[in-house]
Amino acid sequence: MSTYEAMFLIDARLDEKAVNAVFDQIKEAITKNDGSVISSRIWSEKRRLYFPIKKQYEAMYYLVNFDLQPDSIDKIRQVYRLNENILRVLITKLDSR
Repeated sequence: MSTYEAMFLIDARLDEKAVNAVFDQIKEAITKNDGSVISSRIWSEKRRLYFPIKKQYEAMYYLVNFDLQPDSIDKIRQVYRLNENILRVLITKLDSR
């Protein structure tokens, strides 16, 4: 298992119930692929984007740290790509020290 950090840009127009559903879907994709979520938090409630992404000018930033097998990263990326409320995602591998 490797440790990863993912930053999600989520549509800022969503209401609280829809945002919580997106958070649950993000975590569920990790756990369904035999991973475990270490921590998750909202990094920024609403922030203006430098350039529009999917015709959106504002986004919520959501940060997740998790453990997952390296071969499962492509699977969860595909799940995130299909979710229309996730504007963009960046997944980086953390150093194991």
